[in-house]
Amino acid sequence: MKGGTAQKMVLNMIFTSLMIRLGRVRGNRMVKIQLTNAKLVDRGTRMIQESLGLSYDEAQERLLQTGNVDKVLKENY
Repeated sequence: MKGGTAQKMVLNMIFTSLMIRLGRVRGNRMVKIQLTNAKLVDRGTRMIQESLGLSYDEAQERLLQTGNVDKVLKENY
């Protein structure tokens, strides 16, 4: 159990640093996510809403138009 836990922590650190270097992280959130289900669409909508100060409906409309959280945020910065 202890060895497996240590291994998981090391792999998580490697994965996190890789995602940061690839530019898929903004602040402490993964922004390049595939919108494959309603839960991920909701998560992306809330990220855009919080970052840009938009209403939930407007943020969701922009997200569904572009299909990517990162694209919406880049357009507005």
